[in-house]
Amino acid sequence: MAGLGWIAAIIVGGIAGWIAEKLMKSDMGLLLNIVLGIVGAIVLNFILVAITGGTLGGWIGQLIVGVIGACILIGGYRAIRRA
Repeated sequence: MAGLGWIAAIIVGGIAGWIAEKLMKSDMGLLLNIVLGIVGAIVLNFILVAITGGTLGGWIGQLIVGVIGACILIGGYRAIRRA
């Protein structure tokens, strides 16, 4: 997560994962929420930088990126699991 320290990344990742869990109506634990939020933010930040050359900054920007990225990961997991 660009510009955030480790503690802030864990907090924002946990919140992002929790929001994504509620949006996608999935049932996951706290640790997986944190992982999904952080990994989702990393994946979507990479995609945004590749496409637009930049990403959203700050806590709120990274929270938005983390939620969207975690939703993408949850959707991808569900698609693979059904196949």
